[in-house]
Amino acid sequence: MAGTNSELELITGGPAIVLVEPQLGENIGMVARAMANFGLSELRLVAPRDGWPSEKARAAASKADHVIDGAVVYPTLAEAIADLNFVFATTARMRDGFKYVRDPVTATAMLRERDRAGARTGILFGREKAGLSNEDVALADEIVTFPVNPAFASLNIAQAVLLMSYEWMKAGIGDITETPFQAPEQEPATKEELFGLFDHVEEALSARGYFRPADKKPKMVDNIRAVLSRPGFSKPEIKILRGIISSLDRFSRKHPRGAGNPDLNDDE
Repeated sequence: MAGTNSELELITGGPAIVLVEPQLGENIGMVARAMANFGLSELRLVAPRDGWPSEKARAAASKADHVIDGAVVYPTLAEAIADLNFVFATTARMRDGFKYVRDPVTATAMLRERDRAGARTGILFGREKAGLSNEDVALADEIVTFPVNPAFASLNIAQAVLLMSYEWMKAGIGDITETPFQAPEQEPATKEELFGLFDHVEEALSARGYFRPADKKPKMVDNIRAVLSRPGFSKPEIKILRGIISSLDRFSRKHPRGAGNPDLNDDE
């Protein structure tokens, strides 16, 4: 997909994304890109295995430089979340303990509500191979888990961040069915214009010997009209279709169907 548009206002803020002992710089970069896609900007790294900063992370972030540049490294998870008021831990498997378990929709709605109240929040994501430990989860307030295939529940860290980031963005949209752009509005074709298309198509097909045998022509015409009347064409679409037919007309009528044209066959 296309990159960022420098003319648009960059959305930032939201809960801190906390990666616990991430291993590959590429994964951190993909996390940053997922965050930027959906308006999150605060990235915290707990003891990244390969150190920080990371050029591999910057390259994989695909110009989400504001996230990469703002990332802060902490030696321990406790220090990384010390200033936060409420934290979710992400996990795909059942944990022992007494914490509430939320789905992503409920969790992000809760985060939005706390964010509006001025609370500082975060979401914890674990190691690529093992996820969060029980000790990590114990430091969180609640758990958020994803509805995944129980026989294949492991998510790539960037995928997990992408899911939560998307739900965060969606939770802040008044109408979740709204899209950032729409197809251009076009004036609907009139029936007269549609009938003109019928006539144009049928005349062009007749000139090529399409309606054979002759006794089947009425049914074939009905079928063609049924197909052409289904889409609800706009005026520009009718013009395009008739332009196509007119263009074909200029070249093909020298050899009507059945008159020795080797490129045509009787297969209907």
